[in-house]
Amino acid sequence: MKKAFFCLGLVLTTLSAAAQETAEQKAARMQWFSDAKLGIFIHYGIYAVNGIGESWSFHNGQISYENYMKQLNGFTAKKYDPVAWADLIAGSGAKYTVITSKHHDGVALYDTKMNDLNVVKKTPAKRDLLTPFYKAIRDKGLKAGLYFSLLDWSHPDYPNFLRDKKRYDNDSLRWNKYLMFLNGQLDEIATRFNPDLWWFDGDWEFGAEQWKAKQIREKLLNNNPNTIINSRLQGYGDYDTPENGVPVYRPASPWWELCMTMNDSWGYQPTDNNYKTPNQVIRIFADCIGLGGNLLLDIGPKEDGTIPDEQVAILKKLGRWTSKHSEAIYGTVAGVPREWFAGPSTLSKDRKKLYLFIDSKPIGQVVVKGMPNKVVSAWVVGKGNPLNFNVMMKPWWSSNPGLLYIDVPEDLLDEQVTVICLSLETPVLEQFVK
Repeated sequence: MKKAFFCLGLVLTTLSAAAQETAEQKAARMQWFSDAKLGIFIHYGIYAVNGIGESWSFHNGQISYENYMKQLNGFTAKKYDPVAWADLIAGSGAKYTVITSKHHDGVALYDTKMNDLNVVKKTPAKRDLLTPFYKAIRDKGLKAGLYFSLLDWSHPDYPNFLRDKKRYDNDSLRWNKYLMFLNGQLDEIATRFNPDLWWFDGDWEFGAEQWKAKQIREKLLNNNPNTIINSRLQGYGDYDTPENGVPVYRPASPWWELCMTMNDSWGYQPTDNNYKTPNQVIRIFADCIGLGGNLLLDIGPKEDGTIPDEQVAILKKLGRWTSKHSEAIYGTVAGVPREWFAGPSTLSKDRKKLYLFIDSKPIGQVVVKGMPNKVVSAWVVGKGNPLNFNVMMKPWWSSNPGLLYIDVPEDLLDEQVTVICLSLETPVLEQFVK
């Protein structure tokens, strides 16, 4: 399909891929994302030099803008090994990754031609960090996503600067100059990296019409009809992005992704030791996929390109668990209601296998309530051991489905979260799991 890019802020006039797309076509485009379940987010930038909040630390007045930007002089990436990063990400069980191309501070991790505020021209790293990472990720067969901040608090034509200081109000000429800059960078990224996923941020400061969000969506899909876009494009994205909070109920959107930190920080902060345990991460992940969503788990590399040991350890333990339980994770759909089973669950696409996630040592038997489907067999995922089960409280004359009791011996329990599979005679009807 012919590429259609912005040119000096002009609006697209061609009929776009986005405009022509049917619901069925969108579902097909989103299929890899639905099946992937796990992604790794990477916040890498100059903020790792001092180990302070990415961009927000100067915007909120915790450090002066001048002192924040002095971190450019200390950003070396001297131990940066994109192949090792890709190995670690693939080993975690993630099927895609999203890396910051540019945060709100405006510092690009590639050699943008739109200005000179990038790690190639302004830091001792002196090289494009995205190109080798994209190659390493795609060599692993993973999908490559890219984070991009729509706002840029460093750009002289962007109206907002500090929380209590603006550059200007209502200057359409300067705003249009900024949009030309923004779209120039989008064009560079689309041409050079062709992301499988665009992860936008910073859209809250202006509305869709001001950002020209519709036109951005159209041109990105014209460039690559298979790319997908997150929700932070003022209503012109494909999927929802709750942040650091697991939904209690299944979201209305058929596609969503929880983005979550390992500790309390997105970028590297050595004083933040409030790490989630591997068990907590795995249980949160199970909650996400049980509700039909994905988890985008964040890492924050140090300025030299090494990943903190605590984060490496979590990814490795997550990888052991995802490898063992892959059949219950990838390519599944949301499970049964919590009224049926008091924990996360997933279903195979044909809805004839029900996977139950047991996140603690059962006291007695595992119980499933209200399921009308006959169970053919049951086993422990990753081990294959068959399990005994029986149905109680189902008299022959009643349509009451009864209570399904499953024996799970203690010696078969996983050290983190145990998963058991119930093979069903008939599919679970879709109306029961919505």
